[in-house]
Amino acid sequence: MLRLKQLLVFVLLLNISAAYALPKSVQLEYDVARDGKLFARVKESFTQNGKQYHVQSITKGVGIYALLGERNLTSTGAVTNTGLKPSQFELRQGKNDSKTLIADFDWANNTLTMQKKDEKLTEKLQAGTQDLASYAYQFMFSLPQKNENQSDDIEVVLTTGKKLNTYQYKVVARGIKTEVGNTSYKTLQLSNQAEIDKTKTGQEKKQLWLAQDQFYLPVRYEQTDDNGNTYVQTLTKIHVE
Repeated sequence: MLRLKQLLVFVLLLNISAAYALPKSVQLEYDVARDGKLFARVKESFTQNGKQYHVQSITKGVGIYALLGERNLTSTGAVTNTGLKPSQFELRQGKNDSKTLIADFDWANNTLTMQKKDEKLTEKLQAGTQDLASYAYQFMFSLPQKNENQSDDIEVVLTTGKKLNTYQYKVVARGIKTEVGNTSYKTLQLSNQAEIDKTKTGQEKKQLWLAQDQFYLPVRYEQTDDNGNTYVQTLTKIHVE
């Protein structure tokens, strides 16, 4: 009888593990509109090979914006029990090497080195720090454990390759239906303080919608910059393995 109980427990744990197994490969495509007009298209990929990951995001402008060249973001690093741990991030804009940004994560010494051309800036590396390419996929690891009784405040420490910033988000809605193209997703909506507090002016406003039934992958972004320009990035294709 004891062995039977142990077997049942093992099977139950195996089923739970399978239910929450995270994807090893993700391909996403987005349309980006600026003030309501198509501005760019984005193709992204996340792959995990063993305990290593690779993220690539390529943005191509539409129409006259294509003259800006492709914006290519890459992030590589390790997959740990707490999620993604970047080792290097690169941002390249077209063929203009002067705009290339590189960030090296030295976790052994807790230092982040950001480089643009011959200029280098070193900051203290905080646990959980992400980059522009990795942070969207970190939600796969960090949000499924959250429940209704936990804090709605979410802190994102992120390097752009030039600066290290801390962003504060709040969960403003759970389980809402969000229509993206012809697909409806059950989403978790996050907003920063500038978006929540309408009295704040001259600050970037950001909102994210994460698909709860698709590993908390982002299906919609909205950002209004300090000049009042609004960018909306919406999912057009998704493939998960």
